Amino acid sequence: MAEIIQKDGTWTFDGDTVRIVPGGDKGVSLLRRALGEVAVPLDALAGVSFEAGRKSGRLRLRLRDGADPLLQTTGGKLDEASDPYRLSVSGDRAGVAEYFVDEVRNALLLEQVAAGPTDRYLLPGPALPLTIGAGDGTVTFDGERIRLEWNWKTEESKSAGGPRTLGLADVDAVEWLPAAGLENGYLRFRTAHSSAPAFSGPAKYDPHAVELWGFRRDPLMALVAAAVVARLPHPHAVRKELAPPPAAALPPAADHDVLLRRLRELGELHQAGVLTDDEFTAAKQAVLKQL
Repeated sequence: MAEIIQKDGTWTFDGDTVRIVPGGDKGVSLLRRALGEVAVPLDALAGVSFEAGRKSGRLRLRLRDGADPLLQTTGGKLDEASDPYRLSVSGDRAGVAEYFVDEVRNALLLEQVAAGPTDRYLLPGPALPLTIGAGDGTVTFDGERIRLEWNWKTEESKSAGGPRTLGLADVDAVEWLPAAGLENGYLRFRTAHSSAPAFSGPAKYDPHAVELWGFRRDPLMALVAAAVVARLPHPHAVRKELAPPPAAALPPAADHDVLLRRLRELGELHQAGVLTDDEFTAAKQAVLKQL
């Protein structure tokens, strides 16, 4: 077993799982404290590294694309202090950090863990229920319903409608963006199955969004976003559902018009980014064999 204990937190690796426990130091971010212990299975890892410095270094985990709902929803916009997969390491513990890296890398090689994207979440996301207040509102999520309540800072045009409750089945997508410079951030829920057009204005007027102004508690809203995203269809799994049918399901070879039309459809899906290069090539070859 490999273990490294720092003020920033404790990382332990038992050969199967990297357990991350946030430290009690006052410098540890609110998000990491609220997230609590994170158990990262080996098959969710794409890599690990240690960046040594003159006085301190950084130990980092790199997760596979699509493995963690928190990383999926924050899209690289989470600030370093709130990143649960970064550990500050004092200079005198650099050797321990390097040993930790070697142990994880050896396990990845022995188990031949793929570094590519996953089609399902390998981490469960934040524990429920969650209630987070920041910006102009408070969001509560119990796994089935999302409730948005407003505070005295909310624009009257939004607060006049009162609290909003959304069922998970009503949510099509979740968007989280931190405040940057003079631009405010937001947590926004895009709703599905609605005859009304999606709201396109600023978050301060959107009844399905919380506006964020760059204050200390703002990153906590990313936890709500991750908890909801973890229960929505995985983006890579959706892409698989949109992939073409297997060759056995193609029409008879004699129907050339249908096959040619199918080739055009595959080309359009590829250009739209629905199909990867490999998926497009495989599907195209299957159609061409029928001609």
